[in-house]
Amino acid sequence: MKLHKPWKLLLLATISLSLFTACSSQGNDSAANSAAEPASKEETKSTDAPPEPLGKYPETVTVTEVLGYNPPEDPRTPKGITPDQNAYLKDLKDMLNIEVKYKWTVPSSQFEQKFSLAMASADLPDIMELDQKNFEKLKKQGMLADLTAAYNDYASPELKKYMESDGGFAMKTFSEDGKLLGIPAFEDPFLSTQLLWLRKDWLDNLKLQPPATMDDLDKVAKAFVENDPDQNRQNDTYGVSLQKNLFFWAYDLRGFFNGFGAYPSIGDNQSAWIKDSSGKLIPGLIQPEVKNALGKLQSWYKDGILDKEFALKDENKAVEDITAGKVGIVYGEWWYPNYPLNLNVDKDPKAEWIAIQIPGLDGPGKSLVPKIRSGKVYAVNKKMKNPEAAIKMINFYIEKGKKKYMEQNKAENGYVYNWFNPRIYNPAQIDTIYTEVNKALDAKQTEITLDDENYKNVADVFKAAQDYLAGNTANASKGVNWGQYFSRAAKDGGWGMTRKIKESGAFVNNEFFGLPTETQVEKGAQLDKLMQEAFTKIILGGSLDDFDKFVQSWKSLGGDQITKEVNDWYSQQAAK
Repeated sequence: MKLHKPWKLLLLATISLSLFTACSSQGNDSAANSAAEPASKEETKSTDAPPEPLGKYPETVTVTEVLGYNPPEDPRTPKGITPDQNAYLKDLKDMLNIEVKYKWTVPSSQFEQKFSLAMASADLPDIMELDQKNFEKLKKQGMLADLTAAYNDYASPELKKYMESDGGFAMKTFSEDGKLLGIPAFEDPFLSTQLLWLRKDWLDNLKLQPPATMDDLDKVAKAFVENDPDQNRQNDTYGVSLQKNLFFWAYDLRGFFNGFGAYPSIGDNQSAWIKDSSGKLIPGLIQPEVKNALGKLQSWYKDGILDKEFALKDENKAVEDITAGKVGIVYGEWWYPNYPLNLNVDKDPKAEWIAIQIPGLDGPGKSLVPKIRSGKVYAVNKKMKNPEAAIKMINFYIEKGKKKYMEQNKAENGYVYNWFNPRIYNPAQIDTIYTEVNKALDAKQTEITLDDENYKNVADVFKAAQDYLAGNTANASKGVNWGQYFSRAAKDGGWGMTRKIKESGAFVNNEFFGLPTETQVEKGAQLDKLMQEAFTKIILGGSLDDFDKFVQSWKSLGGDQITKEVNDWYSQQAAK
């Protein structure tokens, strides 16, 4: 699973605890709750019957949604399956009598544009997955339902445990005047930590060591271009993967910039915010270190270390190159072995990938990490007749993680978890998997003894780890087993390396974790486009001094006002 997403990262960062645990009932007094009207017709059996988190509606409740989706992560998923055929939807209908109808579905790369058109025409579904900017827009327009009573009455004990694990901070962030307007999906912020993934078999072929500094990385990347690292006697490889969005949810170069001590973005294009020597927040996007990094990228492009066509490639094209073995270095988070590195491992039996801390100028660098990681929030259209259905659907998804469903909801049976919305995870899910699987492996257990809603996720990884370590491909391919194990459980794998970075303090925080400011909402898209165009032109060979022109334009077109608004927020909120 990508928590990160396969969907897109958002604004970001909090003070203290991870935001990915949000949703408390603070600010919802009992008088207000008792005055709320019944959320549904479910309690037809008795007017005194308590609401049931997983109660089945006597009559079918139809809810509309829209979906931006990536391909199923598990290659065992039946070929040709479409989102409306997701087996989770059939179970939802059978268990709760809730039927999902999609107004439209598009690949994730097209979602932002499609949803913007839907908002402009007020053609919105009942249940919406929103980023923070769109949440703010719809909140100001009065389009969002108050979920206070629905959450208090229908949230399952597990959902409340997750949502209130941060003391209700996240739910408070998405509330206004005591009304809960969204259910935020929040997680451990270190899930956003970028690592450097390398083809170790290519390093071995060229008798090279993993790079510790940017100079080392430069030498390795050039060797991957010039010295036939795959030993096929063809000039068909390049060094570092990159798609057209420089700061995106995947296959981007956030970690590369971090290696120069530059912290331009957390993955949403917009600027990250770091502390200066006076304690104020400054926009990482316009600092001098960014210019230095762009200069190196320009030379990399000239030398063929970056693909000559990167400016035309989306994330799917980047995945194709990784899968085909055309590139040996990619920056990315813990989950990459699960997708797409596993596809390369299955295609090329010799492929071996490792994860290391990002190289810096003088040694290992520090990755940018949000103080809060909240890439999305689930909200309900104010016009929806059964807003509590959204809460019950989240309960349903959590319920399906229990042991009793283990043999049923498998990828080969058509269950595609990353197509089901709304879904909320245990904010500490990946660390729970890491801890429980290693506990079982170290004790040489034959099965997982955990028995709660985390069972399926833990047991799936434990089984994959056992099969991979034993060389058993009877249940899944080598790549699938390795991907599950090396992303989540291996001590030198994705999450294992991330834990080491967290424990060693090798990170810098993005200090802004509020909702988008007024000018960010108004000018954000224009500034995103300005940055993308300016930086791409520089990489392709434009004057490096164009960065200084970009900085002045960014500041005058709204950046200075955003900086003021962010610091106003910081002085009022972060100090509390």
